[in-house]
Amino acid sequence: MAWLSLLLFLPWFVLLGTLYWLFPRQPRGTARRVFDGAALVLAFVLSILAMLWGHHIGVVQNDAGPIWRQVLAVLYAYGAFLAVMVAAVLLRGPLLSATATKAASKPLH
Repeated sequence: MAWLSLLLFLPWFVLLGTLYWLFPRQPRGTARRVFDGAALVLAFVLSILAMLWGHHIGVVQNDAGPIWRQVLAVLYAYGAFLAVMVAAVLLRGPLLSATATKAASKPLH
Protein backbone atom coordinates (compact mmCIF):
# COMPACT_ATOMS: atom_id res chain seq x y z
CA MET A 1 0.00 0.00 0.00
CA ALA A 2 3.00 2.33 0.17
CA TRP A 3 2.79 2.80 -3.59
CA LEU A 4 -0.64 4.41 -3.30
CA SER A 5 0.95 7.67 -2.19
CA LEU A 6 3.19 7.72 -5.27
CA LEU A 7 0.22 7.00 -7.50
CA LEU A 8 -1.71 9.89 -5.97
CA PHE A 9 1.17 12.35 -6.26
CA LEU A 10 2.45 11.23 -9.66
CA PRO A 11 0.37 13.80 -11.62
CA TRP A 12 1.71 16.59 -9.40
CA PHE A 13 5.28 15.33 -9.84
CA VAL A 14 4.77 15.25 -13.61
CA LEU A 15 3.41 18.80 -13.58
CA LEU A 16 6.30 20.14 -11.47
CA GLY A 17 8.84 18.19 -13.52
CA THR A 18 7.40 19.54 -16.77
CA LEU A 19 7.55 23.11 -15.52
CA TYR A 20 11.13 22.58 -14.37
CA TRP A 21 12.06 21.13 -17.77
CA LEU A 22 10.40 23.88 -19.82
CA PHE A 23 11.42 27.03 -17.93
CA PRO A 24 13.44 29.06 -18.60
CA ARG A 25 13.14 28.40 -22.31
CA GLN A 26 16.64 29.57 -23.27
CA PRO A 27 19.48 28.62 -23.30
CA ARG A 28 18.75 24.96 -23.88
CA GLY A 29 21.91 23.08 -24.78
CA THR A 30 23.03 19.51 -24.31
CA ALA A 31 24.53 20.22 -20.88
CA ARG A 32 21.23 21.61 -19.64
CA ARG A 33 19.23 18.68 -20.98
CA VAL A 34 21.57 16.23 -19.28
CA PHE A 35 21.50 18.19 -16.01
CA ASP A 36 17.71 18.55 -16.05
CA GLY A 37 17.17 14.89 -16.92
CA ALA A 38 19.51 13.75 -14.17
CA ALA A 39 17.79 16.05 -11.66
CA LEU A 40 14.35 14.71 -12.57
CA VAL A 41 15.46 11.08 -12.37
CA LEU A 42 17.20 11.73 -9.04
CA ALA A 43 14.10 13.49 -7.68
CA PHE A 44 11.88 10.58 -8.69
CA VAL A 45 14.19 7.90 -7.29
CA LEU A 46 14.73 9.72 -4.00
CA SER A 47 10.99 10.31 -3.79
CA ILE A 48 10.36 6.57 -4.07
CA LEU A 49 12.98 5.79 -1.42
CA ALA A 50 11.60 8.45 0.92
CA MET A 51 8.08 7.16 0.33
CA LEU A 52 9.10 3.65 1.33
CA TRP A 53 10.96 4.98 4.35
CA GLY A 54 7.99 7.09 5.47
CA HIS A 55 5.64 4.13 5.08
CA HIS A 56 7.99 1.94 7.10
CA ILE A 57 8.11 4.52 9.89
CA GLY A 58 4.30 4.57 9.90
CA VAL A 59 4.22 0.77 10.14
CA VAL A 60 6.58 0.53 13.11
CA GLN A 61 4.75 3.25 15.09
CA ASN A 62 2.35 1.19 17.18
CA ASP A 63 0.34 4.16 18.44
CA ALA A 64 -0.32 5.62 14.97
CA GLY A 65 -3.44 4.73 13.02
CA PRO A 66 -3.32 3.00 9.64
CA ILE A 67 -3.88 6.24 7.72
CA TRP A 68 -0.61 7.67 9.04
CA ARG A 69 1.35 5.16 7.01
CA GLN A 70 0.05 6.79 3.85
CA VAL A 71 0.33 10.31 5.23
CA LEU A 72 3.99 9.85 6.18
CA ALA A 73 4.73 8.17 2.86
CA VAL A 74 3.24 11.14 0.96
CA LEU A 75 4.98 13.73 3.12
CA TYR A 76 8.37 12.09 2.80
CA ALA A 77 8.00 11.51 -0.95
CA TYR A 78 6.88 15.08 -1.60
CA GLY A 79 9.61 16.50 0.62
CA ALA A 80 12.32 14.53 -1.15
CA PHE A 81 11.02 15.50 -4.59
CA LEU A 82 10.83 19.18 -3.71
CA ALA A 83 14.25 19.16 -2.03
CA VAL A 84 15.90 17.82 -5.18
CA MET A 85 13.96 20.22 -7.44
CA VAL A 86 14.86 23.26 -5.32
CA ALA A 87 18.52 22.22 -5.25
CA ALA A 88 18.46 21.69 -9.03
CA VAL A 89 16.90 25.12 -9.64
CA LEU A 90 19.50 26.78 -7.42
CA LEU A 91 22.44 24.88 -8.94
CA ARG A 92 21.38 24.89 -12.60
CA GLY A 93 22.34 28.48 -13.34
CA PRO A 94 25.77 28.58 -11.69
CA LEU A 95 26.83 25.11 -12.90
CA LEU A 96 25.72 25.58 -16.47
CA SER A 97 27.13 29.10 -16.74
CA ALA A 98 30.48 27.81 -15.48
CA THR A 99 30.37 25.07 -18.12
CA ALA A 100 29.49 27.58 -20.84
CA THR A 101 32.27 29.91 -19.72
CA LYS A 102 34.84 27.10 -19.89
CA ALA A 103 33.63 26.09 -23.34
CA ALA A 104 33.73 29.70 -24.60
CA SER A 105 37.24 30.28 -23.29
CA LYS A 106 38.75 27.36 -25.24
CA PRO A 107 40.79 28.50 -28.24
CA LEU A 108 39.40 27.62 -31.67
CA HIS A 109 42.38 26.10 -33.50
